[in-house]
Amino acid sequence: MIYELRIYTTVDGRLPDLLARFEHHTIGLWARHGIKPAGFWTTIVGRSAQQLTYLLVWTSLDDRQKKMRAFASDPAWLAVVAETERDGPLIVNVENSLLQPTTFSTVT
Repeated sequence: MIYELRIYTTVDGRLPDLLARFEHHTIGLWARHGIKPAGFWTTIVGRSAQQLTYLLVWTSLDDRQKKMRAFASDPAWLAVVAETERDGPLIVNVENSLLQPTTFSTVT
């Protein structure tokens, strides 16, 4: 398994809008494309309280590329982005890492 760590820093005051987009749209669209989230977190102590951190689970890099390409070009997703960002962008920065568990990790 490969885990994808993503950290979104939102425009000040827009974290609730991003959380709503995930809860009401993104997760359902991901399910249609076979994208599996492992968990979501907001930052209470750290660099910014305007962050959403989450993990996605992939079987391989090829699995990720195929599913993310299909999701990113899905007309329903493009409509959600247009609607949720009609008053401006939600995100100012995205950090992204692809992680492979070690042999001694408690996750596989």
